[in-house]
Amino acid sequence: MTSVFNLLASVLVVAILQPTLAAQKQPEQAVRAVLEAQAAAWNHGDLNGYMKGYWTSPELTFYSGGTVTKGWQPTVERYRKRYQSKGNEMGQLAFRDLQIAMLGNDAAFVRGGWQLTTASGKNPGGLFTLVLRKFPVGWRIVHDHTSAW
Repeated sequence: MTSVFNLLASVLVVAILQPTLAAQKQPEQAVRAVLEAQAAAWNHGDLNGYMKGYWTSPELTFYSGGTVTKGWQPTVERYRKRYQSKGNEMGQLAFRDLQIAMLGNDAAFVRGGWQLTTASGKNPGGLFTLVLRKFPVGWRIVHDHTSAW
């Protein structure tokens, strides 16, 4: 009888905790989905789609190459100049080694690597850290610090 009771108690604990564990994973999965959507948009040459992952605000910050870009519009212009101007190409983007740390219900910190594969043979890559916040429209990057190697 004790074995049956222990089994039922274990099943009950799993039944109670499973939704809690799933709920904890949902924000992390939503953050990961933002990055996956960005990579897919980039790989289709859709810079506007890629930029949907960023907070459309003058308060967005983007740090890269010793330069601070502030605001969504200057950030998209930086990307256009760097990857869509004459002689440049977007290539295929891949993120790797993503580590997502939830900082509460509405904030996340992400670390990882990025790699571009281009037809020209230039294959830049590097590391990044992101801060995302949850808004009514969904998760958005509010700070991006990207470095190249």
